[in-house]
Amino acid sequence: MNRLSLSFLALICVLTTTATAQRPGGNRSAGGSAGRSEPMGPPPESVAGPGYSTSKRAEDEARVEFKSETIVVQVPVVVTDKSGNHVHGLTKDKFQISENNKDQTISSFEEIINTSAPISVVTRPGFYSNLLVDRDKPRAVTIIALDMVNTPILDQSYARRELIKYLSNNIDTGQTLALVLITEKGLKVAYGLTSSAKTPQEVLKNVSSESYAMQNVSKDAEVAAATGDTSTLMTAFTLATTETRLNEFITQSDVNCAQFKQEQAIETTMQAFLGIAWSVSGIPGRKTLLWATGGFPFVMDSPSSVPGGRLSLLYERAMKALNDGNVSIYPVDVLGLINIAPGADVGTVPKGPASMRQLSNRSWLVNTKQDTLKDFAEMTGGRAFYNTNDLAGAFQRVTDDASSYYMLTYHLDTKNNKPGWRSLKVKVDQKDVEIRARKGFFVTNATLNPDASRLNDMEYALSAPFEATAIPIVMQWGASKDVPGNEKKQIPFTIRIAGNEITVDGTHSAMNVGIAAVATQPSPHRKDEFLVVDRLAEDVKGELKPENLATLRSRGMSYNNTLELAPGTYDNLSGRLGSVWAPLTVN
Repeated sequence: MNRLSLSFLALICVLTTTATAQRPGGNRSAGGSAGRSEPMGPPPESVAGPGYSTSKRAEDEARVEFKSETIVVQVPVVVTDKSGNHVHGLTKDKFQISENNKDQTISSFEEIINTSAPISVVTRPGFYSNLLVDRDKPRAVTIIALDMVNTPILDQSYARRELIKYLSNNIDTGQTLALVLITEKGLKVAYGLTSSAKTPQEVLKNVSSESYAMQNVSKDAEVAAATGDTSTLMTAFTLATTETRLNEFITQSDVNCAQFKQEQAIETTMQAFLGIAWSVSGIPGRKTLLWATGGFPFVMDSPSSVPGGRLSLLYERAMKALNDGNVSIYPVDVLGLINIAPGADVGTVPKGPASMRQLSNRSWLVNTKQDTLKDFAEMTGGRAFYNTNDLAGAFQRVTDDASSYYMLTYHLDTKNNKPGWRSLKVKVDQKDVEIRARKGFFVTNATLNPDASRLNDMEYALSAPFEATAIPIVMQWGASKDVPGNEKKQIPFTIRIAGNEITVDGTHSAMNVGIAAVATQPSPHRKDEFLVVDRLAEDVKGELKPENLATLRSRGMSYNNTLELAPGTYDNLSGRLGSVWAPLTVN
């Protein structure tokens, strides 16, 4: 008996109308190196106390319930010499990999050379597909994400200018490149992987700055939101007067606002990473995510840190999707040197010890943001760039890293069901080389049990702006039929999945595929808001006999259903894992 499952358990389709569908400086001192920064003063007292940070630890979660007896861990490794040139021709015996300081047996090994050939989609009249041409050929893919959620407005402008400068002077016309915007309203595609009408720099020139999460939040309130400690904000007011009580009330309100905005920033950022990972997961090769940002949305004091509450699941799922999609994040801090003096913000300026405390807190926040960017980059196998005003040069060094890598795999010990962060360490028996590999991965129910986050994944996938590529699908509209007594039409559709895209695990023959479809139209009252016109959701489950399993493997899987739609023009049939945009006009 065999257990059959798709590489992901959810296939979601979305239909939206085309009417409003969107597809989307100053003087700076020279910066220092990209090494780990040292704080200018002692951190807030709460760092050493139980109130530090709003995050929690992955190891505090429930025991892991493994859904598969065999889990393969993939570890892409970039090896360069001291000059940054890639080192080729190394053999398996040169590598050693350990998990939590325990040596692992490398089960497979391969050196992969990425091609810079552009991506194109298979086209066929009357059919819509996300199937890529030369799907098995590894590609050097770069996604540039301009982060407007975590970056102040003036720094957004500076980042755009530097990106335009870099793109104008360095990008090869054949390079596979995408440009996305992370905004408060979600992820927007400005220049897709298969775009050709304009250059990305032309697109960037028309991008405007947007408000960011911590706008109108003081640095002191941001420190308090990050640490969970508001006591240091009260040191300026020592007398029990009406003015003191009023100031305390206002200060606490600022902290509450900062905490709320921080939570929004975490959610928006992680959903963006999740959508980006889904979009490139079907493209073989190590992908580069160049993240032009002003900082990470929450403080990590260790790799096992996760945001508190409901956001921990989203964060861990995003990290898993990045690993599965072979995406390495390269944050480029676009802030440069900033003023952390107590008088930098308009408001009450404390004096004496309170002033020194405020300066120390702000210094701690700046340095902690940089260290968190560095740690997060290393968790995904990337590298952070900060304390430099040569952003164009940093962008170039990021893209240089994508040309080749070694792929190492080993089998995860599923007998160890303790949750938490599993650290990875790769060694190469070669002199004078530098190694870049992800520093670990989460082993939790959110990352290894898809059922734990299935509904959340489906909800977000319904609005994701990318076509997802992990499962290539072909979609076809059928002939419309009248609905008796109704102006609406029944619109049948068929989705097909190739048999070679179905993963079989060798214990049972259970099959479970979730499918959802939503048809929407633009709201007449609010821009960028859509009203649901029709929807369907279905779980395709069953036990497969051996002969049915063989047929499924050879012929693939088809799904048929209908939507009831009023006359109009529709666009964007899309979804998680396998998704495609398919225009439709209902007469």
